This record gives sequence, C-alpha cells and structure tokens, in this order.
Amino acid sequence: MLLSHSYLDHHQIPYTTDIFPPSTPKGAASVAEVLGLSEHQTVKTLIFETDIEEQVLIMVGGDKNVISGHLKKVLGSRNIQLASPDKVFKTTGYQIGSIPPFSWQPDGFRSFLDLELMDEDILAVGAGVWGNEIMISPTNLILASSAKVVNLTNREKPIYPLG
Repeated sequence: MLLSHSYLDHHQIPYTTDIFPPSTPKGAASVAEVLGLSEHQTVKTLIFETDIEEQVLIMVGGDKNVISGHLKKVLGSRNIQLASPDKVFKTTGYQIGSIPPFSWQPDGFRSFLDLELMDEDILAVGAGVWGNEIMISPTNLILASSAKVVNLTNREKPIYPLG
C-alpha cells in the first residue's frame, strides 16, 4: 500500500484507485486518455515558490495554466516561480509527475485548489508512484489536502469565490 493510500485510509477519506502502464508518457493528457477521463479531471499538482522561499501546493486541471496575477494575489507575493525539480523533491519527497496532494505537508503548508475543479464529480491525482492514480471527489480532495478553493485559471471570474 502506498503512503498516500494509508493517509486517506487513516483519515477515513473515501477514494478509489486506478492504475495505468508505467510506460505511459508523462503528462495529464496521457493519463487522462488511458484512464478515460477528461484532461481537466486529471489534476496537475504544482509546487510554486515565493520570494521568501515559501513553497506552496497548487492544484489545477490538466488542461489549465495558472494565471500568474491571480496566484500572486492569493500568495501575497510579487515574485513567484515554479519550484525546480530538486526543490520539489526536497519539499515533497516525490518526483514530478505523481506527487500526491496530501500526506507529506508539514503543519502550516499552504495548498490551493482551482475553483473550476469543483465542477467535476471525480478527480484523478497522483498517488506517489507513476502508474498509480487516486480517484477522489473535489470535496474529499479539499479535506485530504486542507486546500483553500480559489480561482487560479479563469480571468472572467473573481479570485475568491463568494461564500
């Protein structure tokens, strides 16, 4: 059993698992295709770094890109960048490509989920080993990751949802 599965089981958070061939090319589009999902349902787990060397977890649909201005406002930092692969591994303990969005964060680690993912019934997130995915509802993903829901990908909507 993977650590990410143990974490969800320990916290009694419902999920299912799915697998795909480890030879599948890296990327959300490839994973979505082999699992029969939309690319949007295949969550990109990104680690960004601020100018004060804070790392944060950002989750967006595989078909989306983060709007830099939105993320800067959410983080309260003018200087942000994707963390290097070495920094990602040092921060999470996982290689880029199958980072679970829970189980590794220390207390106080900030995590954010893009608002548009809330429209999906089920999401696929990395389980920590390429070829293994966790299928989880957006609500349970928030519970597992302690993420705040913000708009990071749609220029037409406010950054902070009402309510």
